[in-house]
Amino acid sequence: MSNVSNAEKLEQAYASVSDTYRGLTEDLYGACRQMRETTPVYEGDYIAKFLGVPTNAGLQAGTRPTYAVFKYQDVMNVLKDAKRFTSSFILEGMGKVWDGLMILGMDGEAHRHVRALLQPAFMPDNVNKWRPKIDRVVREDFVLPMLPKKKADLMDMGLHFPVRVMYALVGFPENDADEYNQYAAWALSMLAANQLDKAKAEEGRKIAAQSVKSLYDALMVQVKQRRAEGAKGDDLISRLINAEYEGHKLDDHEVATFARSLLPAAGETTTRTFSAAMTFLLTVPGLVERVRSDRTLVPKLIDEAVRFEPSSTFKVRETAEDVEIGGVTIPKGSFVQCMVASANRDPSVFENPDVFDIDRRQKPSFGFGFGPHMCIGQFVAKLELLCAINALLDLCPNLRLDPEQPSPRIEGAHLRGAKSVHVIWD
Repeated sequence: MSNVSNAEKLEQAYASVSDTYRGLTEDLYGACRQMRETTPVYEGDYIAKFLGVPTNAGLQAGTRPTYAVFKYQDVMNVLKDAKRFTSSFILEGMGKVWDGLMILGMDGEAHRHVRALLQPAFMPDNVNKWRPKIDRVVREDFVLPMLPKKKADLMDMGLHFPVRVMYALVGFPENDADEYNQYAAWALSMLAANQLDKAKAEEGRKIAAQSVKSLYDALMVQVKQRRAEGAKGDDLISRLINAEYEGHKLDDHEVATFARSLLPAAGETTTRTFSAAMTFLLTVPGLVERVRSDRTLVPKLIDEAVRFEPSSTFKVRETAEDVEIGGVTIPKGSFVQCMVASANRDPSVFENPDVFDIDRRQKPSFGFGFGPHMCIGQFVAKLELLCAINALLDLCPNLRLDPEQPSPRIEGAHLRGAKSVHVIWD
């Protein structure tokens, strides 16, 4: 492995995650439509049986009653009610290699407390202060170097720019950008613990545990250094060191652990959403011309991509008491699989839901989750996407799909995205 570059390690880790979640179905939305119409509350492990991918329930999946919900309102009701539908089961699976300090798997007062500490760093006013840095990294390090070739697979850029941006924002030194690829490969390898195959799961847990430790150690060096310097910077580590809520501040271990828990999604989700947004920008007739001449449409393009093709197609919760959904009684201790891909195309909420339409009146969709556990980094991801799309439209005249290459294809039962988006420009 020593001959493998860090960039190749990242590409291999990303491909491995994509393969794990590719799943069984070629027609995810058709399958969801059928369930929404015939069995909106399904009894059984729908994700394992019909999609063939693991969930963050880990090895607990299959050990207790499981249900899947497909309608928009049912998904919303589950995700917004963190009291009756809890997340701490995640700490039994992935959380075991994360020291339990994983915001995704926290409930109740502990979750509210940590969220209140972390949230200010990720609110739009604070995130927008990072825009000049994000813009500079995207343009100077990614778009400008590829211009002379007049052709590219945008996913070469799409995999790497969110990593470079996020790790610079976290506070890693920018003088060795290739190190970011190693950190990002570790971050993606943390997801290796999630496997359907029990034999693979054991090996996956070993890989995940090693990756978790490696990234923690790298972060801890930065945390100690920032604290010694007085944490005066605007990077995420400094913001977390300075964060205070109800008299509590985070210690070094908490800062490093929470920063680490934010990183797997930081590249993953942004990369896949970028692939979807660029696919629709370049394949929907007339759209690229409209957006190029009216940049206020870029946020609408991103929001509609998140609705139409959420990279994360489901969320799982556990019932804290007996509940009833759609006339079905679900016992305490059951898993409830919230089918985001189905809810985001529910015709009772979205008109012509299977049409990509940036002019539709925006309503909440669930690509970044919903309720108390809504993705804390969504404004960072959206700003990165905004900067990247604007940079491409500014610097690549007449950007269009390469007619000599296959058209982009979004696939996967979960963690969906296009493997390649081949383009040319004048």
